[in-house]
Order: sequence, then C-alpha cells, then structure tokens
Amino acid sequence: MSAREGVPPARSGQGGESPPGPPAPRPATPKPTIRNVAERAGVSKSLVSLVMRGSPHVSERRRQAVLKAARELGYRPNAVARSLVEGRTRLIGAIVADLHNPFFAEFLDGLQESLHGEGLRMLVGSGRWDPLFEAEAVEAFLEMRVDGLVLLSVVPDSLREAAASVPVVVVGERDVAGVDIVVDDDELGASLAVDHLVRLGHRRIAHIEGAPSTTARYRRAGYENAMRKHDLADQIVVETGDFTEEGGYRAARSLLSRPDRPTAIFAPNDLVATGALSAADELGLGVPADVSIVGYDNTHLAAIRHISLTSVDQPRRDMGRIAAEMLCARIEDPSREARQNLVVPHLVVRSTTGPAPS
Repeated sequence: MSAREGVPPARSGQGGESPPGPPAPRPATPKPTIRNVAERAGVSKSLVSLVMRGSPHVSERRRQAVLKAARELGYRPNAVARSLVEGRTRLIGAIVADLHNPFFAEFLDGLQESLHGEGLRMLVGSGRWDPLFEAEAVEAFLEMRVDGLVLLSVVPDSLREAAASVPVVVVGERDVAGVDIVVDDDELGASLAVDHLVRLGHRRIAHIEGAPSTTARYRRAGYENAMRKHDLADQIVVETGDFTEEGGYRAARSLLSRPDRPTAIFAPNDLVATGALSAADELGLGVPADVSIVGYDNTHLAAIRHISLTSVDQPRRDMGRIAAEMLCARIEDPSREARQNLVVPHLVVRSTTGPAPS
C-alpha cells in the first residue's frame, strides 16, 4: 500500500485550501442629515427645521422643495433630538377603558382628527376598567414625556399628581378636581330613555347598572329619578352588571327569568344592550313584542340593520374634538381655570322598542 493510501484528506488549516468565509459586512450607510436636505433643496438648515415642524411661515414653493429633497434622501427628522430642543414631544397620550367598545373608537376618531390639525400625534393605551392598569398607563405616558393626557376611563388616584406636571382632560367622569372635563348629561340621557318607554305604555322598566364609575352612577340616578317622576318608584329594578356584552347577557338573563319579568330594559351602553338582545333571543322572547330594549351611546352597532337598536346618542366625535380643543388651550395656558363642558344627548328610536305587551 502506498504511503498516501488510507490517509484522510488534509483539513482546512493543515495544508488544504480553506473554504471561502462569509462575506465581509458592508459598511453602514450614514443616515441623511438636516444639512444634506438643506444642501439638496438649496435652503438653510433653519428653513428645513421650520418645514419639518409644520410651520405656516414658509412659502409653498420652498416647502415642496424641502419635502422633495427629504423624500429623495430618505430623511426623517429625529423626534427625540427635536423634543430636547423644543422642550416638547408633540405627543398626546389617550387612555380608554375598553378598546372593544365602539364608543371609544369613535371618540378617538374625533380626538385624533383635531390633534392632527394642531400638529400633534396621538398614542393610545387601554385601562381595561382596572385602576391599576390605568395608573400604569398614565405613568408610561408620563415617562414618554407626552405634552398632554386625555383620559376616557376610570380615574386612578395618581391622576392628581400627573395633572400637576402635564395638561389633562378627563372625559366621562365628573368628580375630578383641577382638570378640564368633557361629560355627557347622563341623567338627562337616562330620563329620555325612561320617558320614551313610559309613553309606549311600559311600567316594569328595569335597568342594568354599568361598571363602578360616575357614568354608571349618574345613569342609574337618571333612571331612578325618571321612574319616580312617572310614579313608578315601586317598579324600580336595578340589576348589577358592567359595560360589556357578556355582562349585559348575564344581567338580562337574570332579569328576564323572573316571574314578574320586566317588559323593558334600559342598558348603560350599546354593548350591554346587544348582550340583552342575545339573552332575550335565547329565552324565546320577541323584541320588542315581549321586551323592549334601549341602549346608550348610539354607536355604529346600534345602526346595524339587523340590530336596529333604540339608543341614547351622545356625540362621540364632537366630544373628541372638544377634548382636543380643551387640551390645546391648556397646553397654551397651563394656568387657566379648569372648565367642564357638558354635552347634551338625544334619543334615537329604532326597532327594539315598541308598545308594552298587554
């Protein structure tokens, strides 16, 4: 046998040819700067800065030249650096109680539309009807140095402390001192619902109470006061619930399983009302032949043809716009006196209410 036989081939580094290694990393392309944009557009750095801040004090010709140069270079302004220079982030934190409730989504539409017109961007968080989550969301937004907060949710204890350092608008809750407030006239809205049902001949009108909040408290008070006004104090029935569809289903099942079941139910919002509709259907009851149901908020759910829910309308998008206006005014003048803006609801009658059964 030759001396070469049985000898394994040489390994890399032992006389054999080394396999090709991985390709060398490409050098990082430097990010375009404001100076690059200014040079390409043929303007000064300060003018580029004005354009990026959305300043109205720039001619349209120069604005377009700067924006075109920025697009060609792939330039994006450094928001962190800009916030350090300006002392503000142009970010607004909005905290809602439930992202599944269409009322909050429609409110946020109005809020964002108005904030965008003021050159502000909106960040959204959910408190999930839990004061602990609310407090954590508030703290997270404060750490991000937002220019203001809009709270459409349960008010955490930490809000007073937050309001001392950043403008705050609270929506839907009244019992908060030292902040601007946008609130629906919940007592009037509940009264409109009861008045409508009484006109239809109903006497056994029950109410499903929402999750603990001033909104739920005022809607319950409006219901009870309206019942007394119509000499129906002995017919007042309040079933504990929350603001969810599942909560509405459970509460309505309980109410409609009673021997003296109500002929009408006033729900604290449209989600609860849809849960009540499901409970009535499951029990073989016709709506409105056997039971009439009224919701609150008049969200897009209420207008869906096969639901066609009678509901108390509160102007969601208008409330969002009002909240934005109040917040911007507070940012401009932090020392201004706190205000409360009360919006007026009205009833929208659809197919879920009808004459009381004989």
